[in-house]
Amino acid sequence: MKKSIFGKKLKRDKNERAALFKSLMTSLVLKESIKTTEGKAKAIKPEIDKLVTLAKKGTNISLQKIQGSLSHIAYDRFVSFVAPRFKERNGGYTRIIRIGGRVGDEAQMVILEWVEKSDVPYVKPVKEKTVKKTVKSKTKAKPVKAKAKAKTVKPVRKTARKAK
Repeated sequence: MKKSIFGKKLKRDKNERAALFKSLMTSLVLKESIKTTEGKAKAIKPEIDKLVTLAKKGTNISLQKIQGSLSHIAYDRFVSFVAPRFKERNGGYTRIIRIGGRVGDEAQMVILEWVEKSDVPYVKPVKEKTVKKTVKSKTKAKPVKAKAKAKTVKPVRKTARKAK
């Protein structure tokens, strides 16, 4: 008899599962659709739908809950682009489309995507390169002499004991 079990464990412990869900939800927000196994898609679908509902509320507490579930880049995109799309919708923000079995192990693969598509494509932000300035010292560095190789000495084993 199973009791006190909610959701799918996916053969992972709690921390691994939380990291997996966070990365899948982040990918869904950034890429608009992801290709994954059916079990993983069914596991994160209610989670992502709850996040959309929280984002529609727009309170500080709800936005803090969302921030813990997504990366900071995905959080910004989620709050500004994804959640406003669903203002008029009461639920069912994502859909699961079956695409067949995976080649290696015949696992059922699906595409998890938003019901309403975005007009704004995601562009990955480019980090600016910072140039480090090197400070030249006034003293000249002395050349370092190469050390001679030390001879390796094998430790002597004590085999004989002193007799009493």
